[in-house]
Amino acid sequence: MRRNLIITFMLLAGVVVWFHGKDSVGDDVEKTWFRTTTVDFGIVVSDIDKSVAFYRDVLGMNAASSFNVSTDIAREAGLTKNEPLTVQVMTLGKESTATKVKLMQVEGTAPQKQNLEYINSTLGMSYMTLHVTNVSEVLKNAAEYDVKPIANGPTDISRGSGNNMVLAIVRDPDGNLVELVGPLN
Repeated sequence: MRRNLIITFMLLAGVVVWFHGKDSVGDDVEKTWFRTTTVDFGIVVSDIDKSVAFYRDVLGMNAASSFNVSTDIAREAGLTKNEPLTVQVMTLGKESTATKVKLMQVEGTAPQKQNLEYINSTLGMSYMTLHVTNVSEVLKNAAEYDVKPIANGPTDISRGSGNNMVLAIVRDPDGNLVELVGPLN
């Protein structure tokens, strides 16, 4: 009896050691310091009302919220030299993880425009990409607001793969490039 108990204990100990050495579910998830995999970004605009209308009406984003940043906070954080700013948050959906595009206007200032003739004309952020379900529908809607794709867009980017993907680029009211990628249905 004692021998069976020792063998049972040894088998149990072996099983515990074996299971302890196995990876747990989720151990293959990369460790990171990011709280979310969504990137939010800001765009300084010359006319916040025109820009909100473009991103909402032409591109179909949601006007989610707005807030003001006081002069003190803007200065202390290094956002502006000594000016308050107004921020309108636009989202690509209603989910909490939806990308946020923060449109910002600083009253009483005249920010310099970037050279955005092409994406490589200026260093820094040059364009945003929106992955859409139907480029034709977005462009048809954009045309109702006199917004047309630049160059010869939409351009076939499927290159024979059969996925029917195209790329079209439009400009917002300040000339910022917005890339639309998706099927041409």
